[in-house]
Amino acid sequence: MKMFSLLWVGLLVGVGTLVAQDQAITIPELWQQYKFYARPVPGFNFMKDGKHYSVLQQNVIVQYDLTSGKQTAVLYRPKTLNLSSYAFSKDEQKLILETEREAIYRHSSRANFFVYDRKTKALTPVSEEGKQRYATLSPTSNRIAFVRGNNLFIKTLADGQEVQVTEDGAINRIINGATDWVYEEEFGLAKGFEWSPDGSKIAFLRFDESEVKEFTFTSFYNNLYPDYTTFKYPKAGEQNATVSVFIYDLSTKLTTKVDLPEDPEQYIPRIQWADDQELCITHLNRHQNHLRLFLADAKTGKTKVMLEEKNQYFIDVHDNLQFVNEGKEFIWTSDADGFNHVYVYSRTGKKLRQLTRGEFDVIQFYGYDPYRKMIFLKAAKESAKHRGIYQVPYAGGEMVAMHQQSGYNSAQFSSTFDYYVLNHSTATTPPTYTVYTTKDNQPVRTIEDNQNLKTTLEGYKIGDFSFFDYTNEEGTLLHGWMIKPKDFDPTKKYPVLMYVYGGPGRQTVTESWGGQNYIWFQMLAQKGYIVVSVDNRGTDARGEAFRKSTYMNLGGLETADQIEVARYLAEQPYVDGERIGIFGWSFGGYLSTAALAKGADVFKLAIAVAPVINWKWYDTIYTERFMRTPQENNDGYENNSPINFADRIRGHYLLVHGMGDDNVHFQNAAEMARVLIDNNIPFDQAFYPNKNHGIYGGATRAHLYNKMTDFILTNL
Repeated sequence: MKMFSLLWVGLLVGVGTLVAQDQAITIPELWQQYKFYARPVPGFNFMKDGKHYSVLQQNVIVQYDLTSGKQTAVLYRPKTLNLSSYAFSKDEQKLILETEREAIYRHSSRANFFVYDRKTKALTPVSEEGKQRYATLSPTSNRIAFVRGNNLFIKTLADGQEVQVTEDGAINRIINGATDWVYEEEFGLAKGFEWSPDGSKIAFLRFDESEVKEFTFTSFYNNLYPDYTTFKYPKAGEQNATVSVFIYDLSTKLTTKVDLPEDPEQYIPRIQWADDQELCITHLNRHQNHLRLFLADAKTGKTKVMLEEKNQYFIDVHDNLQFVNEGKEFIWTSDADGFNHVYVYSRTGKKLRQLTRGEFDVIQFYGYDPYRKMIFLKAAKESAKHRGIYQVPYAGGEMVAMHQQSGYNSAQFSSTFDYYVLNHSTATTPPTYTVYTTKDNQPVRTIEDNQNLKTTLEGYKIGDFSFFDYTNEEGTLLHGWMIKPKDFDPTKKYPVLMYVYGGPGRQTVTESWGGQNYIWFQMLAQKGYIVVSVDNRGTDARGEAFRKSTYMNLGGLETADQIEVARYLAEQPYVDGERIGIFGWSFGGYLSTAALAKGADVFKLAIAVAPVINWKWYDTIYTERFMRTPQENNDGYENNSPINFADRIRGHYLLVHGMGDDNVHFQNAAEMARVLIDNNIPFDQAFYPNKNHGIYGGATRAHLYNKMTDFILTNL
C-alpha cells in the first residue's frame, strides 16, 4: 500500500505538472498582479568615469560598479525629502534634487528643487516662491536656471541672488524658457533654455500663444462642481504660437533677440550651443519640408545658414546633431538619399562624407567616441523587423556589426564609451540586459535575463508565433506576424483578431518582445482566436518612399492595406471569414474605426481606443506634417476622417476614450457617438473619467482589458 501510495503521489505530481504546462492566462494575472511583466533595466545615469552609474533606490541615491554590479557608495541619503529625481552637475560635486513633482502634460512637470553640495553637505532650495520647472545647473556649477510662472530665472548659489531674466510670462499667453503643449507632444521638447558651454550666457525660447485657441476638458473628483482644465491647443489649420529665440548675457545683463526670418509660421524645435560664441538653431517652415540650421552670434544675434535641407514630403526633427573636432565639424543624420544615414559636415555646411549608405535605415545615433574616433548606431540593416548595433569609423570606412543576432537589439553606452548595456529580445522571449566591453564586444555580466518570466511562461499554454509576408494588389510587400492557438488544427476554421497601429514611423511587426499586449494576445489564442498584425504602408524602417507614401492622404493607404490583408486572411482554409475583427489604440484606434467603416464586408468587429475621428481636430504639428492644412488639402482630410463615413459601420463597434485625454481629445469619441446615434447605428462604449491618452492607473487597465476581452468573446 505504501509503495502504491508513493507511486500514486508521483503520478499526481506528474499530472499536476502537465496541467501546469497548460494553464490559462487571466486578466487579473496580466493587469493587476503583473505576473507576466518583463523586468526592465531603466536607463543608466552614468558617472563621468564611464564605469560607475547611480540610481535612485528607495529614496537613496546609490552608486554601483557597472562591471560587477556591486554597490560602491551612497551618494545622498535625504533626511526629510522624498525624491522624485536627481541630476549631477558637470563636475559631479553638486546634485539637483527634485521633490513633490506635479505632472503637467506628457513630458512636463513642476516641482520643488534643491541643490546639494557634496563637499559642504549644504542643502539649498532653488526657490521658496512656488514650484519650479527644469532647474538646471550651469556648466560651472555656480548658478542654476529655472522657470517659474512662465518666466526664466537664474540664481547664484554663493549668495542666493536671484535674477529674473524675463517678466512678461503669463499663463495661456507668454511662455519663457519652456514650450507649449504642441511642441512638447510632437517635437519632444519641454525645456526651452540652454546654458552656453562656459556658463556665461543662456539661450531661451519665448512662446507668444495669445492667439492660439483654447481647449477645455473636464475632471470629476466627487466635488459639487467638476474641475476644468483649459490650455492652448492649436488644431490643424489654426493659429500656432509665435516662437522666438533670445540670448541673455549674465555679465552685461542684456537680452539679445536672435535674428531669424520674419515668419510667424516658423517652428524652432531645437536650440543647441555650437560653442561659447555661437548658438545653433533648428528652423522649420510650417509645412516641415524646409529645414535650416542657423548659427547665431551670441553677442549680436546675427545669423547665418549652416545647413539647409528641402524635401518634397516632410523632414523629421531629431537629436542627432553633434559638434566635434572643437566645433569645426558636425555629425548629422538625414534621409536625403532615400534612407536615413549618417553624415559629417564642416562648420561651413560643406558635406565632407557619408558614413553609412545602403538600402536600410539608421534608426538611432548613439554618439561619437572621440578617443576611438568611432560612431555607434542602431540600424535595420538585416530587415525592417530586425535591429542591430554597429560601429563606423568617423573618418569613413566599413560599418561593422557589434551585435546583429536574430531579434531586436538596442544599447546604452557609458559616458566614456568603454562599456555598453545591450538589450536583446525576440518576439517570443523577453529582454536580456548584458554589459559588454566596447573594445572587443565581450560580455562582462548579465544584469537581467528575465528567467523568472521565461519559467513562468513555460507553465502556460502558449500558441505558435510566426512571421509572414503579404504582397498587396499594388505589388508592395508587407510584413506581418500571426499567433495561432497551441492546439491549432488546420482542418478547423478560427476567428481572427487583427492588431494595428499603422501610424507614420511606427511598427508593430518587429522581432522584439511585445510586452503585456503579447500576453493578452496569447490569452485570446488560448480561447481559440488567431491574432494577426501587419505593418501597412507608412510605417518605419523601410526607407523614405515606403514611410512617406501616405503623404497628403494620411490613413488612406493604411486602411486599404489592413482591409486587403483581412480579405486575404478570410480566404485561408483555417480562417472563419465571417469572424474577423480589428483592434487598435490611438492611430491604431483611428485605423480600426476606418477599417470597420470602409471594410464592412470583411470586418465583423472593431475596438477603437482613444481614436482620432476627424483629422481637423488633431494638432497642427503632427497632422500638417503628413497632410498640410485643411485649407490646402480639404479632400485629404474629408476622405480620411471616420466621422464622414461612420454611417457605413455595420459590425460590432467598441469605442473607448479617456475623458481627460489632452492629446486626442474626448471630443473625438463624443462626436463619433453623436453621429452613430443620429444614424441609429448600435455600438458599445467605455469612457474613463480623468484618464489621459494612456488610460491607466489603479484598476483601470484591468477594467479596460476585461471590457475588451468580453466584447471579443461575445461578438467574434
